Amino acid sequence: MEEKVTSDLVGQRDLRIQKLQQLVKLGINPYPSKSFRKDSIGDVLEDFEKFDGDETVLAGRLIAWREHGKLIFANILEQTGSIQLMIRKDDLVKDLKNGYLGWDNLQLLDIGDFIEAYGVVGKTKTGQVSLMVKNVRLLTKAIRPIPRELENKEQRYRRRYLDLVIHPESVRMFERKSKFWQVQREFLKKEGFMEVEVPIMEAVTGGADAKPFITHHNALDQDFYLRISTELYQKRLIGGGFEKIYTFGPHFRNEGMDDEHLQEFYDIEWYWAYADYKDNMKLVKNLFLEIARKVYGKTDFETRGHKYDLADEWEELDYSNLMKEHFDIDIFNDSDEKILKVIKEKNIEMGGEVNRNRMIDTLWKSIRATISGPAFLVNQPKFISPLAKSHEDNKELTQRFQVIIAGSELGNGYSEINDPQDQLERFLDQQKLREGGDDEAHMLDIDFVEMLEYGMPPVSGYGHSERVFWFMENVTAREGTFFPQMRHETENSTKEIYKGRVKFEKKKK
Repeated sequence: MEEKVTSDLVGQRDLRIQKLQQLVKLGINPYPSKSFRKDSIGDVLEDFEKFDGDETVLAGRLIAWREHGKLIFANILEQTGSIQLMIRKDDLVKDLKNGYLGWDNLQLLDIGDFIEAYGVVGKTKTGQVSLMVKNVRLLTKAIRPIPRELENKEQRYRRRYLDLVIHPESVRMFERKSKFWQVQREFLKKEGFMEVEVPIMEAVTGGADAKPFITHHNALDQDFYLRISTELYQKRLIGGGFEKIYTFGPHFRNEGMDDEHLQEFYDIEWYWAYADYKDNMKLVKNLFLEIARKVYGKTDFETRGHKYDLADEWEELDYSNLMKEHFDIDIFNDSDEKILKVIKEKNIEMGGEVNRNRMIDTLWKSIRATISGPAFLVNQPKFISPLAKSHEDNKELTQRFQVIIAGSELGNGYSEINDPQDQLERFLDQQKLREGGDDEAHMLDIDFVEMLEYGMPPVSGYGHSERVFWFMENVTAREGTFFPQMRHETENSTKEIYKGRVKFEKKKK
């Protein structure tokens, strides 16, 4: 590598481009299509005895380079790990025709380049597993230097690809996230569930209290909503005869952003015919334990100051009893004025439309923040549960449960309404709330009511989002998402490099 260094990014980029041009003059393709990698670094490190003394080809990003006369120590990194390369001048075979660099060409490499190395696996005198290199081939010339660190968390989210290079722990976390979803799919398959696909764009959206995103379908000349839930379409499939089904995919809710909420997130949701909410509660607890044990190898966690063990007994908390105990409020009979007075006296913040449902929900959330769990919240009132079936012995309470862990709701399930007249009345009540300005209330889906009139068997549904993962990892929503939505910005260095060739939007004030 050349000793010449410039401190500014643009200058370093220019030096790297000069090296790229020199490589091209030598007949080296700086961006070949194929690598001849034979093994992963992780396999070599984990099973050294198997590879010791054998020839192999490894590949990865160049992350370190140390010259000692006629010997160079380098390190390459790929997803499974990092390994040291030992490059001796006398052992390196030059073959530019086939892309193999000679000793005098190595100065054209830079930290950040992707390279391929052929050699013999062994250990140094200090016992470090290394590859004794015979050939080096360039796979990708990086013309921007990798920074030592990113300025702040926002930079990590905007340039996740750099975060993953600089912070190996980020790679490990997202590998766990992949396993988090894989374990759930395997669990549901084992339980007899079938994965199905349902629309992402919906003419009428529903299944949750949320404000939707709106898009326009040009061919149909009609506005559609990005789904906030898969509930109503999955129930249509239950009505059509399927018995155990689930969906996995993106959901969209046009709401505020905080440590627990993103407007775009992944969710798993299932429906189980001939089962009720009690059956589903057992299944959900078993699933949480399965995730904990197979992804993390433990059942105890700490999230935002809350300690909990998923192997403990899951307490059942009664909604109306909690409200009575904490605020001395009868949610069915006390006036709106009394409820609002309590909110003000307790200095509880309340956003959005002020109506009875929202006020009661605001009070509940202040209680929820104190609960470590694991627990199930049960017996929610009908007026805040428009899709849940009522108890047969008390029509004002519903057969619903919510998973409460670390002061938050991590999942929601219930025995589903299959009485078309009951469902219509619930929708009409929600419609009144929408007309009163509550844009999170459910839309009236008359086509869904029509389906119910043809008959749908007893069914219980449940869903949770990747928030469960964020809580198990004890990270924020944006930390636990590869590319969280953010206001678009272009780096100043990029603007400087491409000014005159690319038009950049002016930053909004």
